Amino acid sequence: MRIIQAGDTRALRRLMPANAAIDRAFRRRVQTIVDRVRSGGDLALAAFARRFDGVDGPLEVPTDDVREQASKVEAAVRLAIRQAAKHIARVAFRQIPRHFDLRVAPGVSVEQRIEPLARVGCYVPGGRFPLPSSLLMTAVPARVAGVREIIAVCPRPEPAVMAAAVEAGVTRLFRVGGAHAVAALAYGTKTIPRVDKIVGPGNRYVATAKAIVAGDCAIDFYAGPTEIVIVAGAGRAAWIAADLVAQAEHDPDARAVLITWSEPLAARVSAAVDRAAAGRAVAEQSLAANGAIIVARTEHEAMDLANRFAPEHLVVDRESLARRPLVAGAVFVGDFSAQAAGDYATGSNHVLPTGGAARFRGGLNAADFVRVMAVQRVTRPGLARLADTILPLARAEGLQAHAESVELRLK
Repeated sequence: MRIIQAGDTRALRRLMPANAAIDRAFRRRVQTIVDRVRSGGDLALAAFARRFDGVDGPLEVPTDDVREQASKVEAAVRLAIRQAAKHIARVAFRQIPRHFDLRVAPGVSVEQRIEPLARVGCYVPGGRFPLPSSLLMTAVPARVAGVREIIAVCPRPEPAVMAAAVEAGVTRLFRVGGAHAVAALAYGTKTIPRVDKIVGPGNRYVATAKAIVAGDCAIDFYAGPTEIVIVAGAGRAAWIAADLVAQAEHDPDARAVLITWSEPLAARVSAAVDRAAAGRAVAEQSLAANGAIIVARTEHEAMDLANRFAPEHLVVDRESLARRPLVAGAVFVGDFSAQAAGDYATGSNHVLPTGGAARFRGGLNAADFVRVMAVQRVTRPGLARLADTILPLARAEGLQAHAESVELRLK
């Protein structure tokens, strides 16, 4: 694994997440798929499902079939799914915004009311491996938030995914994926109902389709290739290397970076990564293109660099680093806080912002599945008390009718 110095600004710039260049031809292809499903409904959806997903037959998986396939999953896997769902639900419950009634002033009160979304769509990738954990991370928080209808789509829902669907409380499961599945969720067809929000990771077709429909249907965020940044001044080189390789095996475009202020550690980890990645084609490709060990001058410089990355996953080797201001989707502290634990078992959500988006938001959570409304109640004496605030501001903005609507009530 290559080692670069923090002062090598050109090399750093190539590593840093940047705004992806718009591939206009690719976006047009995705736009065409979205438009055809939007206008053609089930007919277009079925055609794309046959072409891209290899589905020839009903798109919906009947509930009885879901349960039957789920029952065939190895007991240890079903138990793991159940335990993961339990942890995700415990964390999600604490994430829901709380209802309150507040007396702002005499005669003036504001209630914060929390209402769940009516129907959400959970996208579950169906690539090289089944991903039941992705279904749990999207559907469980929705269920905890009180969403009544949870629609899951997956191009190849393996039995483990169906077991997760049962455990998470998925309402309906469809054997469809890609941009056409996103379009169906966003606009609805006779088979797939329109949802209020689409969540979950996917390939570039899915990500681009989500960006296209975002003006008509809420989405969680645009998700790009996965990332990890590790900041460490000491530790076991083999453990650090294992985390870097684990992230790199996701995708050839994945980003895996170690930032250290120790030259000896950098050398040991570089050698350990080369050994651990040998023979793993995807990881080797990813590390060659997007992996690096950055040697900073100080611990402080290392953390500043990590925050500039605003990574999806940030691992720090000591508690003192975790107490600093951090910019990351999720943070893992200490030798035993393996990033893979967050993927499956801690209960923290693994659907996280990538490409520097951690600068302005965190990962998916239960709050993403509710609407927060302010309900305001004002009495006549209360309105009279507010008049000295309302009237000057309304007139300063040139909105005379606003001011008059209050004055009429107080005459």
